[in-house]
Amino acid sequence: MHLSSAHDAHPRSPGEEQLALAAELLALLGDRTRLALLHALTGGEADVTTLTEACGAARPAVSQHLARLRLAGLVSTRKEGRRVIYSLRDGHLRRLVDEALNVADHRLSDRPPHD
Repeated sequence: MHLSSAHDAHPRSPGEEQLALAAELLALLGDRTRLALLHALTGGEADVTTLTEACGAARPAVSQHLARLRLAGLVSTRKEGRRVIYSLRDGHLRRLVDEALNVADHRLSDRPPHD
Protein backbone atom coordinates (compact mmCIF):
# COMPACT_ATOMS: atom_id res chain seq x y z
CA MET A 1 0.00 0.00 0.00
CA HIS A 2 1.27 3.51 -0.85
CA LEU A 3 1.60 5.86 2.13
CA SER A 4 1.86 9.64 1.91
CA SER A 5 5.34 11.03 2.30
CA ALA A 6 6.54 11.95 5.79
CA HIS A 7 6.18 15.68 5.18
CA ASP A 8 2.38 15.19 5.04
CA ALA A 9 2.34 13.61 8.51
CA HIS A 10 0.88 15.47 11.49
CA PRO A 11 3.72 17.59 12.92
CA ARG A 12 3.46 16.53 16.56
CA SER A 13 2.09 13.80 18.78
CA PRO A 14 -1.66 14.31 19.25
CA GLY A 15 -3.11 14.96 22.67
CA GLU A 16 -6.18 13.28 24.14
CA GLU A 17 -8.51 16.02 22.92
CA GLN A 18 -7.18 15.78 19.36
CA LEU A 19 -7.50 11.99 19.36
CA ALA A 20 -11.06 12.19 20.68
CA LEU A 21 -12.10 14.75 18.06
CA ALA A 22 -10.38 12.82 15.26
CA ALA A 23 -12.13 9.61 16.36
CA GLU A 24 -15.47 11.45 16.39
CA LEU A 25 -14.80 12.77 12.89
CA LEU A 26 -13.85 9.34 11.57
CA ALA A 27 -16.96 7.83 13.17
CA LEU A 28 -19.08 10.38 11.29
CA LEU A 29 -17.27 9.47 8.08
CA GLY A 30 -17.82 5.78 8.85
CA ASP A 31 -21.43 5.96 7.70
CA ARG A 32 -21.92 5.24 3.99
CA THR A 33 -24.66 7.84 3.50
CA ARG A 34 -22.75 10.60 5.29
CA LEU A 35 -19.61 9.78 3.30
CA ALA A 36 -21.64 9.92 0.07
CA LEU A 37 -23.10 13.28 1.12
CA LEU A 38 -19.69 14.71 1.93
CA HIS A 39 -18.31 13.40 -1.34
CA ALA A 40 -21.18 15.03 -3.24
CA LEU A 41 -20.35 18.31 -1.49
CA THR A 42 -16.72 18.12 -2.62
CA GLY A 43 -18.10 19.21 -6.00
CA GLY A 44 -19.61 22.37 -4.53
CA GLU A 45 -22.75 23.58 -2.83
CA ALA A 46 -25.98 21.61 -3.07
CA ASP A 47 -29.50 21.52 -1.67
CA VAL A 48 -31.25 18.55 -0.05
CA THR A 49 -32.96 17.48 -3.28
CA THR A 50 -29.66 17.37 -5.17
CA LEU A 51 -27.92 15.56 -2.31
CA THR A 52 -30.77 13.03 -2.02
CA GLU A 53 -30.37 12.18 -5.70
CA ALA A 54 -26.59 12.02 -5.39
CA CYS A 55 -26.48 9.56 -2.48
CA GLY A 56 -29.57 7.49 -3.24
CA ALA A 57 -31.00 7.57 0.30
CA ALA A 58 -34.48 8.62 1.36
CA ARG A 59 -34.96 12.36 1.83
CA PRO A 60 -35.76 12.14 5.59
CA ALA A 61 -32.57 10.13 6.15
CA VAL A 62 -30.54 12.63 4.13
CA SER A 63 -31.95 15.50 6.18
CA GLN A 64 -31.05 13.71 9.43
CA HIS A 65 -27.51 12.97 8.25
CA LEU A 66 -27.03 16.57 7.10
CA ALA A 67 -28.23 17.79 10.50
CA ARG A 68 -25.61 15.61 12.21
CA LEU A 69 -22.89 16.87 9.87
CA ARG A 70 -23.96 20.47 10.48
CA LEU A 71 -24.02 20.02 14.27
CA ALA A 72 -20.55 18.46 14.09
CA GLY A 73 -19.34 21.54 12.22
CA LEU A 74 -18.46 19.67 9.05
CA VAL A 75 -20.93 21.40 6.74
CA SER A 76 -22.22 24.96 6.53
CA THR A 77 -25.65 26.14 5.44
CA ARG A 78 -27.08 29.23 3.88
CA LYS A 79 -30.61 30.10 2.80
CA GLU A 80 -31.55 30.78 -0.79
CA GLY A 81 -35.22 31.68 -0.63
CA ARG A 82 -36.85 28.67 1.00
CA ARG A 83 -34.03 26.31 0.05
CA VAL A 84 -31.17 25.44 2.37
CA ILE A 85 -27.85 25.16 0.57
CA TYR A 86 -25.12 22.97 2.09
CA SER A 87 -21.36 23.19 1.62
CA LEU A 88 -18.22 21.69 3.17
CA ARG A 89 -16.71 23.80 5.94
CA ASP A 90 -13.09 23.50 4.79
CA GLY A 91 -10.61 21.94 2.40
CA HIS A 92 -9.20 19.60 5.05
CA LEU A 93 -12.47 17.67 5.04
CA ARG A 94 -12.46 17.54 1.23
CA ARG A 95 -8.95 16.04 1.31
CA LEU A 96 -9.95 13.56 4.04
CA VAL A 97 -12.94 12.33 2.02
CA ASP A 98 -10.77 12.10 -1.12
CA GLU A 99 -8.06 10.17 0.75
CA ALA A 100 -10.59 7.74 2.23
CA LEU A 101 -11.93 7.02 -1.24
CA ASN A 102 -8.39 6.73 -2.65
CA VAL A 103 -7.58 4.12 0.02
CA ALA A 104 -10.77 2.26 -0.98
CA ASP A 105 -9.69 2.39 -4.64
CA HIS A 106 -6.28 0.93 -3.75
CA ARG A 107 -7.83 -1.78 -1.60
CA LEU A 108 -10.22 -2.75 -4.39
CA SER A 109 -7.43 -2.82 -6.98
CA ASP A 110 -5.29 -5.00 -4.69
CA ARG A 111 -7.98 -7.68 -4.49
CA PRO A 112 -7.38 -10.87 -6.46
CA PRO A 113 -9.74 -11.22 -9.44
CA HIS A 114 -12.92 -13.23 -8.89
CA ASP A 115 -13.31 -16.53 -10.70
